[in-house]
Amino acid sequence: MVRAKSWTLKKHFEGLPTNSDFELKTTELPPLKNGEVLLEALFLTVDPYMRLLSKKLKEGDAMMGQQVARVVESKNSAYPTGTIVLAHSGWTTHSISDGKGLEKLLAEWPDTLPVSLALGTIGMPGLTAYFGLLDICGVKGGETVMLNAAAGAVGSVVGQIAKLKGCKVVGAVGSDEKVAYLKKLGFDVVFNYKTVKSLEEALKKASPDGYDCYFDNVGGEFSNAVISQMKKFGRIAICGAISQYNSTLPPPPGPHPLTVIFQELRMEGFVFTRWQGEVREKALKDLLKWVLEGKIQYNEYITEGFENMPAAFIGLMRGDNLGKAIVKV
Repeated sequence: MVRAKSWTLKKHFEGLPTNSDFELKTTELPPLKNGEVLLEALFLTVDPYMRLLSKKLKEGDAMMGQQVARVVESKNSAYPTGTIVLAHSGWTTHSISDGKGLEKLLAEWPDTLPVSLALGTIGMPGLTAYFGLLDICGVKGGETVMLNAAAGAVGSVVGQIAKLKGCKVVGAVGSDEKVAYLKKLGFDVVFNYKTVKSLEEALKKASPDGYDCYFDNVGGEFSNAVISQMKKFGRIAICGAISQYNSTLPPPPGPHPLTVIFQELRMEGFVFTRWQGEVREKALKDLLKWVLEGKIQYNEYITEGFENMPAAFIGLMRGDNLGKAIVKV
């Protein structure tokens, strides 16, 4: 019998999650039925969206999330033993799947590339960056792109794709280490929003003429400051609002309606799952190609040990990570 360890939600979060909000449980998995596979987690992701979706869980439910796993036993010919897959198994070391919802790595994936990238640059965060920037914002060469949480899993890819497309890129981050990292990636202007005297002045100095595209991961007062400096017909892709996820206070007022009206701005929220089929496949292949060509650099912020899943998640929500936060089992 295989014993699976799983992290569950012991109690709903109030403000920033704490270790006491989680509980580690062990369960015995049953023998496989025909058509099923046994998965062993290799890498697990922690992402900001989990803070929101956890509200839908009951206390005692396993935490949700994606993992890169290996098939260690199979009664499904489509997934022989040894196959590496992406699975939505949650925070667990082992799980049983009937094969539905499993996803193999791209056929072109080379042995030299870490499979953990399927949880980051060549996965959900990369797809979010790709479609948010290219479809929602529709960036063109010569435009100016502003993004916050710019050193995170999504933001760092957004900025690099924007540079590939010939844009000027301005990024805001929360530490001087992250400033230095993004400058190495080729961002035109990067500033630490925690140390500037005035966010409005920092934005104005970075691009006196304003911004064509704003890729928003943060929301709140930060977004109000950016939106007031958008160019005519500016486009705003709303990906996340992490500034509000741990807040126990009501959200601040939104941007002034007259700014949106007279600047004729377009604001659109989106989730990467909107894009499926061939367009999704093309996006993954583009991201893989750019990584292999060295046009997109990546950094993985890896926490060792399944027992440290809560710590990795808490650190992510504090902004500790540089690049994609991953847990290696």
